[in-house]
Amino acid sequence: MKDAAREAGETIPGKHGGMQMNEILYEEAEGVARITLNRPESGNAFNQPMADALLEVALKVGHDPDIRVVTLTGAGRMFCVGGDVGDFAKNSDKIGVFLAHLAGTLHQSLAQFSMMKKPLITLVNGPAAGAGMSVAIGGDFVLAAPEASFTAAYCAIGLTPDGGMTWTLPRLIGLRQAQDIILSNRRVGAEEAVGLGMATRMVSGDLAAAGAELAATLKDRAIQTMGQARWLLNTGMTESYVAQMDRELQSIVAAGESAEGREGVSAFLARREPDFKGAN
Repeated sequence: MKDAAREAGETIPGKHGGMQMNEILYEEAEGVARITLNRPESGNAFNQPMADALLEVALKVGHDPDIRVVTLTGAGRMFCVGGDVGDFAKNSDKIGVFLAHLAGTLHQSLAQFSMMKKPLITLVNGPAAGAGMSVAIGGDFVLAAPEASFTAAYCAIGLTPDGGMTWTLPRLIGLRQAQDIILSNRRVGAEEAVGLGMATRMVSGDLAAAGAELAATLKDRAIQTMGQARWLLNTGMTESYVAQMDRELQSIVAAGESAEGREGVSAFLARREPDFKGAN
């Protein structure tokens, strides 16, 4: 990307059927990447072009060393209402292939976000349903506006969850609560979502400003170390206690030998603020 675009922000172009698409807005400044789902007239519902664009930007932010923190939100009143059901109907004669392509592309995007060595902040500005809920709760930090809500939505239209919901949700809130939310399809408001552990906190004021403030704080932290801790947290639920301690042992040794670890210890002993960006 051009330096001017990097500073000023830009729309990520992608190609679908030979046409430019603008379903994802992207801005990057001072180490923070800001991604916005941009189909507000459709509740930011996922169609194939938007899924393709999200994968493109997920690959970029995951592998660009200049990007230290990623935020993701929706344009307009909605965060994301899930898949575009109108597109489902238009492709009813080949729905299996259609869903495999759409969900498969989305899954690649979410896998990239989950594996990147930097934190993801989701700013849930409104209703998040279906795959939109899967995306929303996938952040390391989930900031929710008072008008945000979370609805599984799948069973209401005869479909099953995707976007990693059946992996993420039980780990956040427990199996019994996840069963209730997915099978009953009940709507969870922002305050309840925080209480259950689906969201980090509710933001009554300017959600974008709160997200920018958090991102600005995180970008000066030990990002490589944070990325490794992120990996440990994501894998710890599936490992035995002893096996996970072995992973932690290997990780803390590597962290101690890293530039960030050396800088952090030196700064602590010198009673100064660490320069983790300089260390990298």
